[in-house]
Amino acid sequence: MLKIDHIGIAVKNMSESNELFAKLLGESHYKIEAVESEKVATSFFRIGESKIELLEASDPESPIAKFIEKRGEGIHHIAFEVSDIKAEIERLESLGFQPINREPKRGADNKLVAFLHPKSSNGVLVELCQDMS
Repeated sequence: MLKIDHIGIAVKNMSESNELFAKLLGESHYKIEAVESEKVATSFFRIGESKIELLEASDPESPIAKFIEKRGEGIHHIAFEVSDIKAEIERLESLGFQPINREPKRGADNKLVAFLHPKSSNGVLVELCQDMS
């Protein structure tokens, strides 16, 4: 793992949350992006070498909508940048972690992404991400 890439935060209202985090962090978001495969809209803020990713459901059946319904707004996942996502999935699976998806998929911010099930990581949804640039 290279670094913490971002922390994902589930929000009900992207506009209100963008204002809130702009006040908190002292600068506006630098990008808003829709990820159709996940039925989510994302907004990114830079903080040092890491980012904050706000996630708003674009469909009531999306994973983010279900998360908010069950747990409310808040931290959804922590993402780690890796240099070789497929090798990292294999390495972690061999150590007993449970991948949610063994094949990486295109995510937000020009990344390939894969997730580890929270049951195998102390209740934390872990995202692995590799830059596609």
